[in-house]
Amino acid sequence: MESKNQTALTNFFLLGFGNQLEVHIIFFVIFLLIYLLTFFGNFSIITAVRSDPRLHTPMYFFLCNLSFLDICYTSVTMPKMLANMISNTTSISFSGCIAQIFFFIGLAGTEIFLLSVMAFDRYVAICNPLLYHNIMNRRTCIQLASGPWVAGFLNSLVHTLLLAPLSYCKSHKVNQYFCDIPPLLALACGDLHVNEIVLLTMGGVLGMGSFLLTIVSYVHIISTILKIRSAEGKRKAFSTCTSHLIVVSLFYGTSIFTYVRPTSSYSLDKDRLVSMLYGVVTPMLNPVIYSLRNKDVKGALLRVLGRKAS
Repeated sequence: MESKNQTALTNFFLLGFGNQLEVHIIFFVIFLLIYLLTFFGNFSIITAVRSDPRLHTPMYFFLCNLSFLDICYTSVTMPKMLANMISNTTSISFSGCIAQIFFFIGLAGTEIFLLSVMAFDRYVAICNPLLYHNIMNRRTCIQLASGPWVAGFLNSLVHTLLLAPLSYCKSHKVNQYFCDIPPLLALACGDLHVNEIVLLTMGGVLGMGSFLLTIVSYVHIISTILKIRSAEGKRKAFSTCTSHLIVVSLFYGTSIFTYVRPTSSYSLDKDRLVSMLYGVVTPMLNPVIYSLRNKDVKGALLRVLGRKAS
């Protein structure tokens, strides 16, 4: 019976925002604006950093990687969501759903690891300033930037290979606005212990491990900053870290809540709100947080806009 259901399965139906046309139109306008702000905000940071030689440093190199990652991250889910809204349909093919999970989990994992790398960069800059340029040389930066991509997509590949063969005989209606692991496991039949153990283990080891590395880095950073005698020195040191701490708190907190827990505790309303925070809101806020709190980025953006206007 399970084999028959799996063979017949060609589409899932995403139930994240109901089926009322008026509601879809309102959400379409809101999320289209959010997607455009996310895309152009992050693209502006990449353009500003690339156009200003003074920003060709490891910190801004990693910031460009984060901005590019956020553009890809939101582009995995939001265009399909917007297309479904405007066409008043909620369907997504089985292969499209599995592909969406692969890229979404891969990019989410990459961002978790990249945020940890950015914390390490700030640790070296503040705690070992004299050795900073020797440690964070070009080769090291490229290795530290590419490592999260490899680890993130290897993690995603494991989860995708475990999800794809499952039989989804309970329902084809996914209680989310995009395909994700917890809502699909809630629809699957058969023995799911391996999937849940792998999800909890890899989420705990990789997610919590990266989070702890980030926390340890910032414990050392704050300890070093407090030893700085001048108030101006403390202010400058804190200003380079505050933006990253805000992003880390938003992204780690919401993503760990989603994946490092049993799928039996999955709740549509609660999890949809949480997934909005790390899947939609955080990528939109990243360029705002980093540009508004950073005079160098603001200056570079103004110079780029000035050149285009002239």
